[in-house]
Amino acid sequence: MTFSDIFKSSFLNNISNVSILDMLLTLVLAFGLGVFIFFVYKKTYTGVMYSSSFGVTLMAITMITATVILAVTSNVVLSLGMVGALSIVRFRTAIKEPLDIAFLFWAITAGIVLAAGMIPLAVIGSVFIGLILLVFVNRKSHSNPYIVVLQCENHESEKEAKAYLEKMSERCSVKSKTAQKGMIELNMEIRLKDENTDFINILSEMKGVVSAVLVSYHGDYMG
Repeated sequence: MTFSDIFKSSFLNNISNVSILDMLLTLVLAFGLGVFIFFVYKKTYTGVMYSSSFGVTLMAITMITATVILAVTSNVVLSLGMVGALSIVRFRTAIKEPLDIAFLFWAITAGIVLAAGMIPLAVIGSVFIGLILLVFVNRKSHSNPYIVVLQCENHESEKEAKAYLEKMSERCSVKSKTAQKGMIELNMEIRLKDENTDFINILSEMKGVVSAVLVSYHGDYMG
């Protein structure tokens, strides 16, 4: 047997093992799961700057992964070439939200499992993961910390403002304090009793209080 015969038998003949129907079914299911992943990502996003292109990327990754795995499972020679080609790929885009990594792995896993022929596992697993994310990520909590930036004219106004904050919040603690002539600035971490933030308006109108700023402090940032 010559090298040409080996090449033909391993490449030209085995490439027909995957039928057109299998290809179309895998790609359609990959697209459906990709849309579902995109929907869950959109509903569970808690960051500041939402990126629709990342959601479209999740759909594309699911389909691309399924296509690659179909090619790899149909031919041994081609699988070795894929390993070599993909080993030189480098991704430079920074992941700003930790949860985005989970969505990327979810999309890749769904594509791999679909192309491997384990369709029930891919569908049931994706639905289960999506429900878990929808329940836990969207769960609201009233114990999120806030930072109050307070500027007062003197020590007496500082004491009154602190006493009012302790009364209106579950917990109040001073994080930093800056004192200058005629000005005292406090950074205080508080835990609200509910979602009502009208107290900050009353605080800013108190005698001796120059300004009062309430900032949400739960890890989100601009990017």
